[in-house]
Amino acid sequence: MAATPPPPTAPPKPTWDPRHTELPFPWLRPTIRIRLTLLYGGMFLIAGIVLLAIIYLLAAQAVRDGNELPIHPVSGDFSIESNNCPALAGRKFTSPEAFNNAMRVCMDNQRQKALDDLLSRALLALLGLSVIAFAFGYAMAGRVLSPLGRITRTARQVAGSDLSRRIELDGPDDELKELSDTFDEMLERLERAFNTQQRFVANASHELRTPLAINRTLLEVQLSDPGAPPELQQLGKTLLATNERSEQLVEGLLLLARSDNQIVERKPVDLAEVASRAVDQVRIEAVEKGVEIRGEREPAVVQGNGVLLERIALNLVQNAVRYNVAEDGWTEVTTAVEHGQAVLVVTNTGPMVPAYEIDNLFEPFRRLRTERTGSDKGVGLGLSIARSVARAHGGRIIAEPREGGGLVMRVTLPQ
Repeated sequence: MAATPPPPTAPPKPTWDPRHTELPFPWLRPTIRIRLTLLYGGMFLIAGIVLLAIIYLLAAQAVRDGNELPIHPVSGDFSIESNNCPALAGRKFTSPEAFNNAMRVCMDNQRQKALDDLLSRALLALLGLSVIAFAFGYAMAGRVLSPLGRITRTARQVAGSDLSRRIELDGPDDELKELSDTFDEMLERLERAFNTQQRFVANASHELRTPLAINRTLLEVQLSDPGAPPELQQLGKTLLATNERSEQLVEGLLLLARSDNQIVERKPVDLAEVASRAVDQVRIEAVEKGVEIRGEREPAVVQGNGVLLERIALNLVQNAVRYNVAEDGWTEVTTAVEHGQAVLVVTNTGPMVPAYEIDNLFEPFRRLRTERTGSDKGVGLGLSIARSVARAHGGRIIAEPREGGGLVMRVTLPQ
């Protein structure tokens, strides 16, 4: 009786564990909400105390001024002298009623003057405290939000393909530190994934190219034999064409995988020179198909990889020549600088392209009105590679149907 096979082992647990240890007293955790509440509550309390003290001092001064005796008798016939009521100075009163009325008017004027002084000083104190409060609040808000700025700067550096950067935020265990630690863990996993992808591309480049190169060599040796029968010669040519197509497909896939990343090392590259080289490489094919290549190419210097940028121009010009009309076809290749950006435009005559099929042209192995590649015009990766290279350089590529047939391919790259 055969032995029962052992049950399959469970897969290993991931080393990264996003769970955090719970504190014994979660309400004691110095969260951002608690810190902001204490900070702005304390600022409001301090500002209220200072304002109350200022108003108290101003009110005491106003009461002291208001209780000052406004008049001073100078003779027995009720002649008075007053600094607060100059209109009553030197007047003589013949009855107590007249004196009381004058006193009432003078006291009202002095009380109103004290209130006006209190209001004006209180407004000045409030204005000064407002300026101080806004300045202090701006400084405190910048201090509280400084970790967010650090996270943003790190994310921007990571966007430039520097996955080795980490935030490593210090400070209390609050929401910002939790966000920073989570972001660092995500960057670590992304770095491992990209390193794995780069190793895979390097290994695939060697493992896929070597057998194809061997097959091509063997076929070329067999085809060079003059004594080979015609059937074998025809079969060899067919296999050689198939092998060449496989090599193009592998090269395109590897280039597509490499071009999805940001360009780390950048050098000045003139799009006019790149486009001219692409035109020179396609000129013989254009002459054979009867397609005229024209257009003015003005200098447009960008920072990037010259080989990849030349691949953009070459793919666009090749497509423009191959997918053209049978007679009187033309392709226009122009470069220029518009609004501080370098622009490469490739326009061609050709079949009518519906607007709803434009996006499908940039998908791998997709062509106009076909799902898979099936002709000798290419392997269906040209526009996909062009879009990936443009994105890696921080630019974009847009396709628009041309009136009368054909396409207008517009590549925009930052200088």
